[in-house]
Amino acid sequence: MIKLTTPFSEDKIRALKVGDAVEITGTMFTGRDAVHKYLAKGGALPDGVSLRDGIIYHCGPVVLKEEGGWRVVAAGPTTSIREEPYQAGIIKQFGLRGVIGKGGMGDRTLDACRENGCVYFHAIGGAAQVLAECIKSVRNVYFLEKFGSPEAIWEFEVEDFPVVVTMDSNGNSLHREVFAASQAELAKRV
Repeated sequence: MIKLTTPFSEDKIRALKVGDAVEITGTMFTGRDAVHKYLAKGGALPDGVSLRDGIIYHCGPVVLKEEGGWRVVAAGPTTSIREEPYQAGIIKQFGLRGVIGKGGMGDRTLDACRENGCVYFHAIGGAAQVLAECIKSVRNVYFLEKFGSPEAIWEFEVEDFPVVVTMDSNGNSLHREVFAASQAELAKRV
């Protein structure tokens, strides 16, 4: 198990390989469809939000408003491929070192990871409550009124958040390998 703390250095990210199990501690920001589209069309990040050397987590958390703040009750990953039209540009423009989601992403994002020193981390779908236990606090929420709760940018402090590298900064993609192997096996059966 590799333990990483945000902010990430490019060297530490470039040292990661497909298949590495990682636990992340530090600050993490969520961002789904509305945020990606907004940023890709020239929207600015809110004051206080910096993605440089950090992570964007494709997640629409389930949160409860409590006295004194927010409590995250579920924080599973959402399907990442929906962000493929935007992700490469956002990696480059905002200096991301990590993207977390499920299901992987395409060649444009893989190329951006290679060119900019970023990786795609796969989080386990169906483990939303377990992943929420790794979120120690909600530091802030941005664009809540603009986009609504699932699409807002949530700023989390996490501890030992478990992920697996499935796309690295060397151009390797477990998702592409599995797809190619599946297609080869299917071709044998047709």
